Amino acid sequence: MSGEAERAQGPEVSGVDLARQALAAAREQARARGAAAQQRKASRRGGLRSGARADGRDPLPLGAALDRLKTERGWEMPMAVGGVMGRWAEIVGADLAKHCVPVRYDEAPEERVLTVQCDSTVWATQLRLLAPQLVARLNADLGQGTVRLIKVLGPGSPKPWYGPLRAPGSTGPRDTFG
Repeated sequence: MSGEAERAQGPEVSGVDLARQALAAAREQARARGAAAQQRKASRRGGLRSGARADGRDPLPLGAALDRLKTERGWEMPMAVGGVMGRWAEIVGADLAKHCVPVRYDEAPEERVLTVQCDSTVWATQLRLLAPQLVARLNADLGQGTVRLIKVLGPGSPKPWYGPLRAPGSTGPRDTFG
């Protein structure tokens, strides 16, 4: 029966196999001790440190850092349109820039609208006639599809002037009396 008991336990393990198993166990214990020591050393030093190779924590030149931030946050188009606001006279010409000023850029998913305020109805009409050429020029400068429509606003109404004889609570000449 002793032979049957040995067969039930499985094949006999030779000395070479026992040595391999002992070596694998010793390696695993050494790895665990090494990892624990590395963690203790890193916690004493204050965390991760930069090595010889470049990584995401290395300092960057200011221009590169701003470009990276602009890309990560998705600010390319708003910054490009902001550049148009600053170079308005250069893009549309000095005469038009004296009388028409960009006010706002709305970036809706399907409509990208640049709103422009003009100081007279004559210049507003002129800008409405030039709008298709201006959209083409802006898209050539900023990238295709950046501006799809130019909304032209005429001159605003004058601000209400309140004299010394004013009824308290009245809205002035715009009062509807009822």
